[in-house]
Amino acid sequence: MAKEVQILTVEDDAPVRNLIRTTLKTHGYRYLTAANGNEALMEASSHNPDIILLDLGLPDLDGVEVIKKIRTWSNVPIIVISARSEDSDKIEALDNGADDYLTKPFSVEELLARIRVTARRLAFMQSQEAEENAVFTNGELRVDYAAGTVTMADTPIHLTPNEYKLLVMLSRNVGKVLTYKTITQEVWGANWESNMASLRVFMASLRKKLEQHASGDSPYIQTHIGVGYRMLRL
Repeated sequence: MAKEVQILTVEDDAPVRNLIRTTLKTHGYRYLTAANGNEALMEASSHNPDIILLDLGLPDLDGVEVIKKIRTWSNVPIIVISARSEDSDKIEALDNGADDYLTKPFSVEELLARIRVTARRLAFMQSQEAEENAVFTNGELRVDYAAGTVTMADTPIHLTPNEYKLLVMLSRNVGKVLTYKTITQEVWGANWESNMASLRVFMASLRKKLEQHASGDSPYIQTHIGVGYRMLRL
């Protein structure tokens, strides 16, 4: 499993970066390194790593900004490794898309354990996706789950990560009403109530993008006022 996983380490402290690189190499992981935020974004977009180890205190961009930028186009697991130990720092990183948070100083054994857990979860998700139908079609709408692409009447539709998550949830439960709580918990986690306004904004944007490219007038997403949303089978 290790040899199949490529890990990007983003760390400006050379001794720490070399320690992580040596650890990954010793345990059979493929690895990439970056010393700052802009280099990290370039490496991530060019090589599409399986896991990113990210320091927050970078010389050019704050690590949270790096997370935000990556989340606009990728759901790659991000493990933060930072000297920032305040709960507020951890919450900010996790709320903006980090998957795990490891505080410096850290032990090599704990780092490897976090990587193994993330790699197992990644492998499970990939196997689950492979078992499901790779492509969903509904009228002119086509969602390729494996490729992460969406088209309407053969026209590509560019969605944000949250818009795509919402569309996937609705498409995998076509014909069923999904409550606000179910949707927001799946997309945003435990703080679902505070994200109700965001849900309405993202859903309105998703609808607009679908309707702009559809040739007919039939709506794909139906609102059940006070309850939730449902994708109609066309």
